Parts: sequence; structure tokens; C-alpha cells
Amino acid sequence: MFKIAAPLLPLLLSLPASAQPIEKGMPPISAQTQRSGGALSAERAALRLYSADLAIEVIPARQQLSGVATLELRTLAPVQQLRVDLDTNLPVSTVALAGKTLPRAAWSHADGVLTVTPNSPVAAGASVTLRITYAGTPHVAVRAPWDDGIVWSQAPGGAHWVATTAQGYGCDLFWPCLDFPQGEPAVVTLHITVPKGLKAPANGVLLGVDTLADGRTTWNWRAKTINPYDIALNIGPYAELSGSYRSRFGNSVPLHYWYLPGKEAQAKRLFAEFAPTLDFFETLIGPFPFGAEKLGVVETPHMGMEHQTINAYGNNYAQAPEGFDWLFQHELSHEWFGNQMTAADWDDFWLHEGFAQYMQPLYGRWREGEARYAAMMAEQRLRIFNKAPLVSGTSRTSEEVYEDGKGGPGGDIYFKGAWVLHTLRNLIGDGAFFDATRRLVYGRPDPRTGNFEPRFATTPEFERLVAQAAGRDLGWFFDIYVHEAALPELVETRDGDQLHLRWKTPNARPFPMPVEVQVGERLETVPMTGNQGSLTVPAGAHVVIDPMARILRRSEAVERYQAQRAAK
Repeated sequence: MFKIAAPLLPLLLSLPASAQPIEKGMPPISAQTQRSGGALSAERAALRLYSADLAIEVIPARQQLSGVATLELRTLAPVQQLRVDLDTNLPVSTVALAGKTLPRAAWSHADGVLTVTPNSPVAAGASVTLRITYAGTPHVAVRAPWDDGIVWSQAPGGAHWVATTAQGYGCDLFWPCLDFPQGEPAVVTLHITVPKGLKAPANGVLLGVDTLADGRTTWNWRAKTINPYDIALNIGPYAELSGSYRSRFGNSVPLHYWYLPGKEAQAKRLFAEFAPTLDFFETLIGPFPFGAEKLGVVETPHMGMEHQTINAYGNNYAQAPEGFDWLFQHELSHEWFGNQMTAADWDDFWLHEGFAQYMQPLYGRWREGEARYAAMMAEQRLRIFNKAPLVSGTSRTSEEVYEDGKGGPGGDIYFKGAWVLHTLRNLIGDGAFFDATRRLVYGRPDPRTGNFEPRFATTPEFERLVAQAAGRDLGWFFDIYVHEAALPELVETRDGDQLHLRWKTPNARPFPMPVEVQVGERLETVPMTGNQGSLTVPAGAHVVIDPMARILRRSEAVERYQAQRAAK
């Protein structure tokens, strides 16, 4: 067991008590803290975080945190300084390098960055250990998870109920980290100390729970290869459901759900979805990536987030016509698309959200067939706005992608991303589509338990994998759907018994997308070489273009509908 609470006691005693609850959005954060990812300086890009040992005490009565972080950093190139991200609302009191406390002049903590200057430059390939002691009042989220921070709440019985989210602003809201995707640590050990009567489910495997003399408890967890933003604090008076899933790949996956007491019936109903949903993903994509740890879910006072092996759930057990909980299914998707396969840069964010969004209609199809799939795809089509390309081709921050007000594609990374994948699957077929997807997720076509590791991926890599699986170059497909904002438009003209079709594309790009046409009871496919094609149509025949809605294209009807909704 881990006896780690004692070093936190001086910090706790030194923190001033909060006079009143901290308002949402307070205390304000710096621009650097709000920034996650994006272009990096050479020194920042040269750092990798091998391991993090985080001892954090959560003090709900004061709305404060205190922590001791021990980080093992490794260098890819020589560096003069070690720059670690940490919100300055959590002031640092001491820094130790290689076990020796540094003089105050050797480090600074300003504008969301802790800068440590060793006595001599750190060589390439070196490993250094920093021990950082900090404490303070963390930023309170306004509307988690759409913005980030800590959520201080109360369970129905009045007990403290606390959670964190950090996907947009980043891990530095709570702990000293490298706040960019490839700052992912190989291993994280968590020691979370909470008030008496509360529990702290977290990422990875539970190593043990220590009960302190005053009734506080310290929950010790260990997780491997975890996205920095996925590390989460969850504190509440939880009850727990547990079980196991016998994987199609031979191993047994522990299942855990932590929920608020008083919701036993709803919790059991949701828990019953765990195994069948997991079976869908394992059948369609491949092994659950974190079977050696757990499939964990925790009820939270915010909507939800893909916190690796401890997904946040706050959908209040809402019933849906699809017959399954969309939020649980969506966040579980991210264990494959986001946690196992992580975008190397936030510019490739659509690989997380587009795939996760597409897994929902595919699950509807798995459960009920093509009618449910078509209905779910039709609903998603109404939420595509085409304001910016899915991928810019430059390094971007999380918010620059997620927020359309900052020039990003915004919600299109979900719904347009899903429709791009729908169109691609119909173009190249299930075999090629899922082969490329499997290689993207696992880095190999034959994933089995134990033969893969979490990996980083990019859109260009996915394009290459698709071309390899399909056996032909599909650059034209991605040029239109991923690298342009506007959708291709299909122009129809008639000349006697000839139906002429022409693709009108942004920047006149090539787009030889074949088009299905139903003529009476006959279904034909029109090749579109040079963006054009023709078909003979008998007089009086009823014609339907793309009758199965296999192609994402401009729709004036959808645009009018969206404009009407926006005007209300």
C-alpha cells in the first residue's frame, strides 16, 4: 500500500479557506493554459514524458487541490531548459531535480509554464526526474465538457461530487504535464486522497486503498500509455457494479461502473449494455485495447468524456429510440478511436470524433439492420455545416479545431467525419474499409491481445492505408472531403432520353465518384470519368439519384432546413 498523504498535509494547512464557492469560469486561466497542442518550440518538442507519479489531494470543502508530481522526462535533442505546463492558479512551492531541491532562482512559474534551468544543458537521450510540489484553486468549468476545468457539485444526498475534464484546455489544469498529444506518458501512477466516505475511481488498475487516521482515503491507481487529457479525477459517494467480459480474443476484461446510490435500477440497465457493446467493437474492429486494466465508467456531474478506462458518463440514463445509450457507446468508441489510436496532432481530431460518431449508426445496423442505420445517418446529415476543411494541413490546437468560431471545422469533425466514412465504406466496400480502419487503430491487420500498443496516427497515414486496402489511389476522395470545406454538388441535366450528370467541385478538383441511379425498377451505376457521366433514360421513367444516400454531397433541401432552424 502507498502511504503518501503525509507530504500533502503541509500544503493543505497552508491553503487559505475559500470564503464562498468559486464561480464558474474562475479563477481565470492564461492563454497558454487554455492552449493545448499546436505548434511547439524546438525545446518543447524535444521533451517526452516517460512516467508520472501524481499524489493529489482533493479538498472539496475549500474547492482546492494540492499535489506532488514526480515526472521522468526524456530528451530527443539537447535542451537548455525543461518546460512543463501547469496552470498558475496552482502555484509551485518547490522543485527538485534528480532528488535535489533547486534554489528558487533555478525555476520560474508564470503564464501557465514551469521553466526549470539545470546547471548545465541536458543532452539528447537523457532521462531527468523532476519533483514538483504545488497547490491552489483550480479553474472551475463553465459548462463541462464543452469547456474544461473542475466541476464541484453535490450528489442528491448532499455529499461532495467532483469531476474534471481537460480535452480542450489540457492536462495542465490539474497536474504538471506536457500538454500536447505526443506528451503522452508511458505510465502514470495516481494517489488520490479524498474526504472520509468518498471514493475516487480513476484510470487503470486499482493498486489499493489506504485509510488515513482521520478517515480520509487514498486511492492508488496505475495506467499505461495514456493521453495527458484522459487522466481524470472523479470523487463521490459511489456504489459499484462489477463483472467481466469473456473476449473473443481469449482474455477476460474486467467491467466496472461507479454510480450514485439511489439509481440502482438505472445503473443495472446501463451496466447490462457493457458486454454487448464491447462485443460489437471487438467483432467489427478488434480487441478492446485496455483489457489488462478495465472497461470502467463513472457517473459524473457533467455530460461525459473518454477518460481512458474510466469514461465519464452524465447522460442521466436517457432513453433513446435506438435502444441503447448513445453517450456510453460514443465514449467507449474512443477507447479505440482516440485512446488506442491517438491523433499525432489536433489537426487530425476528426480521426477521433468522426470514427466515434460513425460507430453509432454502425451499432444501430449491428442491432437492427439497415433501416436503423439509414435513419441514424439521415439525422446526422442535418448537422453538417461545411464552414472549414476537416484538416488544415498545419499544426493546430484543440480549440482551433473544435471551435468553429476560431476557424476550425467544429462539429463537422463529428458529423461530416461520420458521413465521409460512410461514403468511403460504400465506395471501397466493407472488406477494404475495415482493413484500413484496423491498421489505423492497431498498426497491423491482425490484432490480437498482446500484439499491439497504443499508437499515434495522421490523416495522410489513413489515406495511404485506404489506398493500400482498396488497391487504387483515392487522393481525389480525401482532397474533396477532408481538405476542402464545401461539398461536391451533383448537377443533373436532360437532353432527350439522356440524363447527364456532372460533379461540380470546390476549386474544380477531380472527383470521379460513381453515382447510383434508379431508373424505374432498375439500378445502374454511372461512372463519372472526368467528373461527368451519362445514362439513357426511357421516356416517362421515374428516376432517383443515389437512392440509398451513399454519397455525401450538397443538398439544397438540407441547407434550407438548416437556415430555417437557425432563424428560429
